[in-house]
Amino acid sequence: MMLSLCEDITQRSRQRLGMGRPSLYTPELIEAIAERLSKGEPMAAICRDEGMPAYRTVKDWMDTSPDVSALIARAREEGFDAIAAGTLEIADDGRNDYMEQSDDEGGIAFKLNGEHIQRSKLRIETRLKLLAKWDPKRYGDRMTLAGDADNPVMGMTEAQVDARLAVLQAKLLADKPDA
Repeated sequence: MMLSLCEDITQRSRQRLGMGRPSLYTPELIEAIAERLSKGEPMAAICRDEGMPAYRTVKDWMDTSPDVSALIARAREEGFDAIAAGTLEIADDGRNDYMEQSDDEGGIAFKLNGEHIQRSKLRIETRLKLLAKWDPKRYGDRMTLAGDADNPVMGMTEAQVDARLAVLQAKLLADKPDA
């Protein structure tokens, strides 16, 4: 089954792209790519390595095979979770938050290492922004439009809007001191 899938993808790629160099596609190669993706490594970085196909080639494989596409999608989701877990590790790692410094009396004092803390913060924020872009449903800011009991958000007819305005105008006039 897997060999015929490999041959099928290779044949479709050649038909679409014209006869070029042979495809590198093997089930083992796709598994290796998926394994690295699942650890949070970006596809572009994987494809830059020697022995790996070009990014466009992997995209073509995904376009021609739903199985490859599903495997890559699952691996990416796992990779996003790995990146999110990595942000917790960065945040929890306080090893270099303070640095030793000699004081005036020849003793050792600890000084806050603001540069390291800012760098850690940047690393976390960068990862979180990428996660929100790559997987907005799971990692994006949730935007909920909701009202409270006094000001519900809902569609109103014109008559309802007029009635609401009348109530608000009456409240406004009642709260206004006599001048």
